[in-house]
Amino acid sequence: MSHAILNSPANIGTMQLKNRFVLAAMGSNYATAEGHCGEQLIAYYEARAKGGAGLLILETTSVSWPAGCSMPNMVGFSDDCFLPGLRELTSKVHQYDCKIAAQLNHSGKVSQEDTIAGRPILVPSIPGKSRNDMMPLLTREELGNFIKMGGPDGKGPRYHVMDQGDIDNLVNDFVSAAKRAVIAGFDGIEIHGGHGYVISSFLSPATNQRDDKYGGSVENRARLMVEIVRAVRAAVGSEFPIIIRLDAKEYRVENGITPDDFIAAAKLAQQAGADAIDVSAYSDTQKGIAFTEAPLVHQPSAYVPFSEQVKRELDIPVIAVGRIELDSAAKDIANHKYDFLGLGRKLIADPELPNKSAAGMARSIRPCIYCYICVSQIFINKPMLCAVNTDVGREYKGDLIASSTDTGRRFSVVGGGPGGMEAARLLATAGHQVTLFEKEPQLGGTARIAALAYEPNAGLIDYLSGELQRLKVDVRLNSPINIAALEALNPDHVIVATGAKREAPEIAGKNLKHVFDGEEMRGLLLGGDDRGLKKLNPIKRALVATSQALGLTNNISWVRVLSHLWMPLQKDIVIVGGGLVGIEIAEFLVERRRRVTVLEPSATLSPELSIVRRARVIHLLREHGCNMLTKAMVSHIDKAGVHYEHKEQKHCIKADQVIIAQGADADTSVSELISKAGYGVTTIGDCRSIGYLDGAIHDARTAVSGLLQPQT
Repeated sequence: MSHAILNSPANIGTMQLKNRFVLAAMGSNYATAEGHCGEQLIAYYEARAKGGAGLLILETTSVSWPAGCSMPNMVGFSDDCFLPGLRELTSKVHQYDCKIAAQLNHSGKVSQEDTIAGRPILVPSIPGKSRNDMMPLLTREELGNFIKMGGPDGKGPRYHVMDQGDIDNLVNDFVSAAKRAVIAGFDGIEIHGGHGYVISSFLSPATNQRDDKYGGSVENRARLMVEIVRAVRAAVGSEFPIIIRLDAKEYRVENGITPDDFIAAAKLAQQAGADAIDVSAYSDTQKGIAFTEAPLVHQPSAYVPFSEQVKRELDIPVIAVGRIELDSAAKDIANHKYDFLGLGRKLIADPELPNKSAAGMARSIRPCIYCYICVSQIFINKPMLCAVNTDVGREYKGDLIASSTDTGRRFSVVGGGPGGMEAARLLATAGHQVTLFEKEPQLGGTARIAALAYEPNAGLIDYLSGELQRLKVDVRLNSPINIAALEALNPDHVIVATGAKREAPEIAGKNLKHVFDGEEMRGLLLGGDDRGLKKLNPIKRALVATSQALGLTNNISWVRVLSHLWMPLQKDIVIVGGGLVGIEIAEFLVERRRRVTVLEPSATLSPELSIVRRARVIHLLREHGCNMLTKAMVSHIDKAGVHYEHKEQKHCIKADQVIIAQGADADTSVSELISKAGYGVTTIGDCRSIGYLDGAIHDARTAVSGLLQPQT
């Protein structure tokens, strides 16, 4: 549908924006350790400005730096020494007719850097204790990043209940920071009043237990917010735009912020001088699934009802966020549900999204697959990454591929999974002739089975295959590689992306008819490998064969829908292996009303998944009755069931069918064959080293960059 309204101009106060696209603030950990806007951070934001967004909202910063920081590499606004970097940032952004607002914040009870340094943490009241159910899901390496959280004495945070002097000092810090934003050339500021930070901890009845003028009623709990907005307004003048970000709801928080509280606070913010409301939400992030309810919502358009509600109550514009698709946003803005579309993850995945939208190239937008790698990096205090966009965090190094003058060479790519498709796309983008060989009748490789369990993965397959078509890559399906085919093309170089060798480990009973390995399961559901088909009884075999002959298994969307109605799997299923493959198969089966048990020999379930997605899927599996055991060692399988040892006791669990989701190893057989024929070969993805989807995408970028290095 038309996105014309998204590309129409609109105002926030006196600030006119060329379109309705707003980069929502998301922490990156790209600032220097000293709190400055360095080369990496500036280039990241410059790329989003160049991509066509109307407004960038800078990630959360500290008005009291080094105090009040929730990340180790956080932008400071507390001293004039930060001004040179801030000025350079705004200057770079303004080159592209793009506006930028500084998000000003103090992290309050979330100030982990204060805990690490032993500084007091500012809170309205001493917070209650809550159990963290994410810690048991972390690997030993991930847990190592949390060791510092005990503070210098190992006793954890040192909370300090703010008195009037502390409140006055905090207001002054916001005012000083706002003045610096003006001096540095920002076009507006956003005051962060959400996400558990200091202002929202006053707004929330769950964390504000005060009995003075800052506690009790909504008006009292909003008093700090109002004082900050009024003081900042007085300092920056009536013409400088002020946005405030507020939580519309606190999920899984007893006595937390409600939509009524939010509406009341938004009205008070407008009265105090705010020019726009940025609608977000928060949750008890100690709970595994909660982070994907708020603030990084998984459900599409989940916060739109809140935006629509507050829009009816206010005279100032509303910015909506929360996994909103462009078609939905165009309808919502036309129906006056909100005024601006806030995008975080989507503009990480493709900074060119606004430009592509304006040019009518929406199908060429690289999709976010909602894998949560970006935010999971922040969880463990590392710089942000993106699974599908390998440029993220590397923008300052320049785009060697786009700028390459070495064009017109011939390349062959063997393997049409995500890594092979991305390598072909990059080479074709750089102006080279590319032929891609795929032995299966469809592109996507093992990502197709992953897309059955997790629908967003299908969007990446569609995007990459669409780009290969647009770039006129010669794609040859049903074409296992052979030397004769390469000789006919005589490529200058070959990239091999044939994936892993997947063979079930030697477990006694693995060849029984009710036992399947991962490749056999993929063949049953999506076609290809027919070994699993041969294990079915004649009726089921005929049904599956017929669906494959009709082409039903070629379409992931059809298989996803039809498998809810019927598939050749019985009721009680045991999955041996709780890594990425096993957990995604469990996710798929549980949604189709199978009773599933997962037996994982190691101590951690699915360490290959990002922390946030891992926490979400494991929570949902448990909620649906999936039994998942770690440190469970399977000895053998027979007709009685799966025999295993757990906690020094032997068990046997009955299973109608068993799926062995183990045994992925690098496979260099194809690359060795091609190399022996005299061709230069580069291996990427799982055939080189098991790295799954994001590893394959990043491998492709590294390989292509190396091949396009200027020749010396």
